[in-house]
Amino acid sequence: MSAPTSVSAHLDARFKDHRVVVWQDPARTYEAEVDAQVPAGVTVLRVENDEFAIKHRVLRSEPDASFLIYRGGLPAQGTSNWLLDLELAFGVFTADRGALLRADLGLTAPGADELIAAHEGLFSNAKLTTKLRALLSPGDDLSRIQAKMCAAVVGQKEHSFSELTRTLLIQQAAGDSAGYDALAKQGLTDFYWAGASRIYGYESDAPSVAGFVLWMFKQARDGFATTVSNKARNLEIDFRSFRNDRQSVKALKTLARQAQVDLDYVDHATDAPLAELVTTDIFDAGERAIIRRLIEGIATQTLAPRDIAETIRARRRDSVWFDDYATLYAALGAASELLPAIRSARVDLSGFDEGFTRYRDDLFRIDQLYRQYTLASKTAEFTQPLEALTEQIENAYVTDFLAKLGISWQQQLDQVAKWRTLAITSQSSFYEHHVAPLMRGGRKKAVVIISDALRYEVAEELASRIRGENKYEARIEAMLGNLPSYTQLGMASLLPHKTLAHSADGDPVLVDGQASNGTANRSKILAAVGGTAIQATDFVKMKPAERRDLYASHQVLYVYHDTIDATGDKAVSEHRTFKAAADAIDEVIDIVKKLTSANATNIFVTADHGFLYQESKLAPQFNLTVKPQGDQIVVENRRYVLGRGLKEDAAFRLFLPEEIGLSSDLEVQIPNSICRIVKPGAGFQFVHGGASLQEIVVPVISINKGRSNTVESVNVDIHPESDKITTGQVVVKLYQQSEVTDQRVARRLRAGLYFGAQLISNEPEMLFDAESTEGRDRFQSVRLLLSKDADAANNQSVEFRLSEPIGETGEWKKYKSVPYTLKRSFSTDFDF
Repeated sequence: MSAPTSVSAHLDARFKDHRVVVWQDPARTYEAEVDAQVPAGVTVLRVENDEFAIKHRVLRSEPDASFLIYRGGLPAQGTSNWLLDLELAFGVFTADRGALLRADLGLTAPGADELIAAHEGLFSNAKLTTKLRALLSPGDDLSRIQAKMCAAVVGQKEHSFSELTRTLLIQQAAGDSAGYDALAKQGLTDFYWAGASRIYGYESDAPSVAGFVLWMFKQARDGFATTVSNKARNLEIDFRSFRNDRQSVKALKTLARQAQVDLDYVDHATDAPLAELVTTDIFDAGERAIIRRLIEGIATQTLAPRDIAETIRARRRDSVWFDDYATLYAALGAASELLPAIRSARVDLSGFDEGFTRYRDDLFRIDQLYRQYTLASKTAEFTQPLEALTEQIENAYVTDFLAKLGISWQQQLDQVAKWRTLAITSQSSFYEHHVAPLMRGGRKKAVVIISDALRYEVAEELASRIRGENKYEARIEAMLGNLPSYTQLGMASLLPHKTLAHSADGDPVLVDGQASNGTANRSKILAAVGGTAIQATDFVKMKPAERRDLYASHQVLYVYHDTIDATGDKAVSEHRTFKAAADAIDEVIDIVKKLTSANATNIFVTADHGFLYQESKLAPQFNLTVKPQGDQIVVENRRYVLGRGLKEDAAFRLFLPEEIGLSSDLEVQIPNSICRIVKPGAGFQFVHGGASLQEIVVPVISINKGRSNTVESVNVDIHPESDKITTGQVVVKLYQQSEVTDQRVARRLRAGLYFGAQLISNEPEMLFDAESTEGRDRFQSVRLLLSKDADAANNQSVEFRLSEPIGETGEWKKYKSVPYTLKRSFSTDFDF
């Protein structure tokens, strides 16, 4: 037979430390190949009843030479063995396969020979033994060796029971049994299930991964209260680790969806009270049941907005299922505020100025919540539960808000003789009021971003977002938009000018007699004040150096952005208006950042007009049956008419050009309230051009970027109720010092118990994002479960530590900590 290559390797290793090796080969297995196995320079001496001669040669004649003394057959015992002193001095080498493996792997634990014999398939596999060798450490006991054998078999470096279990669960979720089959093939499943019993308390006459999964979710469903205390804690710690870790959370969700069916949890969740459901996040069915209860509470007004917000923020935000339904929860959050806001809204107006300021300061929020709800509900993870709520919201918004506010505002419009007021800045005064003061004497420069149809409520959200960017300040005001509230006139009104006038055919609008349509014409008008105009799409495409040069070479820069109007003003896309509004916010923020990178410091964001929008078809009474009449109809839109000799009609409000600050001869008619002129094409959902508050309250955001930080995270305090831990868990109260605002943002932290650098508990992440001004609403509690590693810290000082992320590095640093003394009368169970 050919000798295994490991024989010569072992001999090489022996001769590095000894000049003499005594090889005993009782079965004379290697007798014919001894000479081929020894290293170069080593003399082979075969024992043939010449022990004394061998000893004399080795010890006296050639005391510096290297010898392999090969003895085939069984040696004499005791003093009859004349080579005993050499064996004791240099040790005995045998080519027994088990002994070679034990020596090769450094296995010194009692029972190692029996372990090798019991798992011959594993130890005869060169790839597996190579993997195992890389995992073994000196002094490993038999249990740890077997754990590392399991790790080698399933192909991982971690040998802890929890990590082995994680691997099997991930494979189980994928319908893959390769890891468990490999353990079974190598005879290691009994060892694994013994560990499951000792560590978690899992017992079964016929254990299986599927059975363990069902048992594990049953324990989780029952609050981990049915197993022995320490074992339940071990299981709970690992269960939460499996579900909170990115590498296994998807698998655990898959397993949970199957387990909820097998455990009949779907039916249970349907009937369970909300108070019970919000205390857990084990199953997807529970999350869906919570969502349905919240929807019901919103629709029936049986849950207060504050309770709904608290349920979502404090009870569901940390749920493993939250991200699966984040958009749906956003819809519920908006709906919980929207319906009460509509019910309590005061839409009875006593004057023109009051109507404008009330919308600017308060009523805009209803339009904002409606937009946020509608967008979220249309893109939610599953929309069926929202159908009835959406219908209720739509009816309330259109009937109880849009229509009533429109009628009340129309009453004020009917009282004004001219479209202006001393209390409110006119859109026509934008340049003189906001831009010109900065540029006098060439002291400062200005940039104006005009976002087409950026209505006030969208701009208010944009301003809030900008304030949330560090080193940015943003302040929002409102102007009275020009009539009609459409793009050509609105854009012209924002340019430097003395007069505005419609051309003979309505468009283009003339600025001091010059056409104002298109970027080129606007650049000509701005050139008179050292300015120019550019489309946002072109500005974004420019290289940073080109943007800096553009800004440096002009006193004023107008950037024209068109996302909302470009979407809403088309029949095929008007249903995507609210998605376009969300996109516009992101795009304008990007433009602002690119401008500040080009050294701009004074930036204005404004709009040409706002818009009306509703998801549903308007009731027939809002679609006018009368048609505008006059000597000449020049332009007829759904929300305005331009013409000459227009006839008065109760369905319209007629303005002469001088009454709305225009120099041409074209008169303007606006349909009353939110009514539309019936026309084919776009305008079923998205319209503008009229005089509703949503159309004519025009935003102006003033943005400055400084050098000082403007954004900071909220501070969090630790409020321990004791300085001792006497059980396997501890609950710690944490207090968010102040409410979250635009410039005081949420803080993300991890909470854990540490013994020196060793984590000895689970380490959940927490988000401190409470917006309440009430201190009692800003408390959170965290429950930590001690792991087996806590045993070494008993009767010693440990640290409750809050850690925060270091930017986007994936690393964490200490934020705050308090000391505890660990005093427990028992320890945790055995773990790998």
